[in-house]
Amino acid sequence: MKDVLYVEWVPAGTLIKVLVGFFSLLSLCILFITIAVGVAIQHPFLIIVLASPLAFVLVVFWNYRGIRIKVNNKKLLVYYGLFNCKRVLIADIVSCEPTKASFGRYGGVGIRYGTEGSWAYTTSLGNAVKIILRKGKPFVFSSNNPEKICSIINQMKGVS
Repeated sequence: MKDVLYVEWVPAGTLIKVLVGFFSLLSLCILFITIAVGVAIQHPFLIIVLASPLAFVLVVFWNYRGIRIKVNNKKLLVYYGLFNCKRVLIADIVSCEPTKASFGRYGGVGIRYGTEGSWAYTTSLGNAVKIILRKGKPFVFSSNNPEKICSIINQMKGVS
């Protein structure tokens, strides 16, 4: 990417990591107990049934483990997993402002639709950036440095 002005990685929040870890540990314990008791030997399909939810949760967590943000001279790119990338031309941005992603507004973390009509990519509740676009719905994404991102975008827009 040409002339990268800002790059940031925003990892998943602690609560999400704890929940995934707890579910994974619980699933592994159940799987090992069924193998140790011998039930899985009598019914090998049971191993697949018990391991599938664990594999699914781990793949989904790996895919949505964080947000990658890039800003260059022409666009803002926000990647959330392999299949979710928001590309916004700087020229299409009306305003940029730091905000807070709250549970009341988005109902959790992930790819969310806000109560005020915005789309959000959030890894945790807290610091975020709100982009108002010329066309379409506002876009909000988690960031550790929302003031810095907004400062860069507003400088490019000529807004102080």
